[in-house]
Amino acid sequence: MNITRSLRACIAALTLASTPILAAAPAAAEPLPTIVLVHGAFADTTSWNGVAATLRDHGYQVVVPDNPLRGPANDAAAIQRTLDTISGPVVLVGHSYGGFVITNVHDPKVQALVYIAAFAPVQGEFALLEIDPIRFPGTRLLPPALQLCVVDDPHGLAGKNIDSYVAPDYFNSVFAQDVSPEVAADMVAHQRSLAVAANVEPSGAPSWSSTPSWYLVSADDRVIPPASQRFMANRMGAHTSEVGASHASLVSRPAEVADVVEAAVR
Repeated sequence: MNITRSLRACIAALTLASTPILAAAPAAAEPLPTIVLVHGAFADTTSWNGVAATLRDHGYQVVVPDNPLRGPANDAAAIQRTLDTISGPVVLVGHSYGGFVITNVHDPKVQALVYIAAFAPVQGEFALLEIDPIRFPGTRLLPPALQLCVVDDPHGLAGKNIDSYVAPDYFNSVFAQDVSPEVAADMVAHQRSLAVAANVEPSGAPSWSSTPSWYLVSADDRVIPPASQRFMANRMGAHTSEVGASHASLVSRPAEVADVVEAAVR
């Protein structure tokens, strides 16, 4: 009987001793946000392939919607329709003109914004002001590298619109000088033109004014001059870093771009 009472006492003591440990056990970790990658002009969703693969390998849910490239208001509405299908927090990432688009997306699910060599306008500003050659000299995205064409477009007058695109002969040297000719040729094959009117459509109120933001400057950019990128990043108070890359850093340096996106997640 004494042995039985002793065993019961030991069990009771162990149960009491373990109670604080069980109570102090941490709660389950919050789910990772969904990362939404928005491509820019003269590109399509495939431009994010390297970055998306890296992020997915690290356990993230990644969504890469189509950006219509018709104008900031129209394109922000298209991205919003994608966000409406996502439950839970979102990190929204934009490259180049895609930055203009995400600036005009306002959704409480978006907990961080990431700009990759991207436009980050204030209210009323349009894209051409951010590559003003007087304030920010250096862009090479000028004729003959920049060309115009007439396209079918239900948003345009009489079902047509005037779009701009990068001439194939100049794509490698102007848009993505740090990728191989073979990679540049594949990018040209996937190139999407931008409505010229999108460059002069004023931005709405910027989402970055109330959302934590990160900016990765492409220090060797020949499209949006690095000085303009630094100006925009500083103006928005973004967490800013730089990579020695062309405008197409998401293609040439996907690991570094993914690192910035993950910094925003953290």
